[in-house]
Amino acid sequence: MMKFSRLLAAMAVLTLGISHAAEVTVAVAANFTAPMQKIAEAFAQETGHKAVLAFGATGKFYAQIKNGAPFQVLLAADNETPAKLEKEGFAVAGTRFTYATGRLVLWSAQPGVVDEKGDVLRTSQDGKVALADPKLAPYGAAAIETLAQLGLLERLRPRFVQGESIAQAYQFVATGNALMGFVALSQVMAGGRMAKGSAWVVPATLHAPILQDAVVLNPGKDNPAALALTRYLRSEKVRAIILSYGYEF
Repeated sequence: MMKFSRLLAAMAVLTLGISHAAEVTVAVAANFTAPMQKIAEAFAQETGHKAVLAFGATGKFYAQIKNGAPFQVLLAADNETPAKLEKEGFAVAGTRFTYATGRLVLWSAQPGVVDEKGDVLRTSQDGKVALADPKLAPYGAAAIETLAQLGLLERLRPRFVQGESIAQAYQFVATGNALMGFVALSQVMAGGRMAKGSAWVVPATLHAPILQDAVVLNPGKDNPAALALTRYLRSEKVRAIILSYGYEF
């Protein structure tokens, strides 16, 4: 009888947990696609909440949110967009925080194309150079700033092929439509190491820090899953996942 009572109690707790499980819609910067997919899976297993993810350019998400898109949490590729949304009344005050610091990398899908110092930018005469639209994607803006610092911006501009997001810039390089491109380090790392090709990790001194902030948006204000996700993103387990993709804190 005692065992049966304990079983009923356990079932009641389980049922209560399920009834309180919620769903949160999350707009995620394209550079954070791989780690966020992994984080969302662990989040569902550990909390019962489900994160429904949409990936894209931060600038495009900003416009969509201002036009009423029902996203509840934004994980941006910069810290300016969440701050602007908070100031303009589209995000919940006091919920903004930096979840990662991104790293820019010059990458080619082909081994031996990009050297460890990035000298290929000066020596290569042909081939397209991919980057994300600097007006929409902070990583694209960092690429432009890097080339300007190196004095190579105008020389290389005719060879640019621009993607709407860092994901599209990556695709240009991965498919061979561009010889090389500026992408997020997280896109070319797997298990803490370079997955394929050749790369130069751009020194952080060549561009402004890519501080990536998260914020709860107004539609998520009373959603327990939205608040749970922002807490989960600051956990030690998640920090370990984020670090494994080449981000810093």
